[in-house]
Amino acid sequence: MRLWIERSVWTRDGDADEHLVKLTHAAIQHFLSEQLSRSGKKTVGDKLLLMPKAVEEVRLIYPEAKIIHIIRDGRDQALSMIHHLWNRAVDKGGFRHLTAEEIRKRDSFRENPEEFLRSGESIFAEKTLRRAAEGWASRVATTIEAGPSLFGDNYKEVRYEDLLERPHQEMTELARFLGVETREDFIEQAVNSASFETLSKGRERGEEDATSFFRKGVAGDWRNVFTVRDRELYKEVAGDLLVRLGYEKDHDW
Repeated sequence: MRLWIERSVWTRDGDADEHLVKLTHAAIQHFLSEQLSRSGKKTVGDKLLLMPKAVEEVRLIYPEAKIIHIIRDGRDQALSMIHHLWNRAVDKGGFRHLTAEEIRKRDSFRENPEEFLRSGESIFAEKTLRRAAEGWASRVATTIEAGPSLFGDNYKEVRYEDLLERPHQEMTELARFLGVETREDFIEQAVNSASFETLSKGRERGEEDATSFFRKGVAGDWRNVFTVRDRELYKEVAGDLLVRLGYEKDHDW
């Protein structure tokens, strides 16, 4: 596309990057509109993996977007991440290459979780947990600064933990933010369709299936798994942000 823009008599005198931004916007509009027409619904959105500069890219390409930033305790995110890594390992038919140490930890933990945790061994290779903490701190800290600055009232934060604790209230607030229907039956349908019980096909929240994408559906499970060293490492890397976000009152945890 860039080559065509730079060579075509219709566009070559303009700014190629500006044309590409406009074309990307048009493509997004096309695909989202198609999805709307097929579904019969009135509003559509896209789920974006929070990567460095993601919010800045959305602002460049789709400045009229409304952004909902879901924030989760980074320690629970790390715990969820390790299970996803394990499930996507090459020896399980996936694409993640695990070290021999990581495979041993996975197999030992899944064979007998209680015994593994009693041993005091961490389920994380230290470098894996450190990367997870660094990535969470960088992504979340960047977004909570850039989001309000770039999008103003079109940026909203919601806590994963609040969605679990009071889903109807949080969903109603999100619906108001998006300017969509807030009738009680609409909110009830939205909550039910996104509940852990529905997504896990019948398991109760807290009933774990380590091989499922929807593993457990609870908050604070890191407390049951993190070793003393895990806590220290995470505090060292991301403790300031945990306190800033209110996940910890101070650094004495």
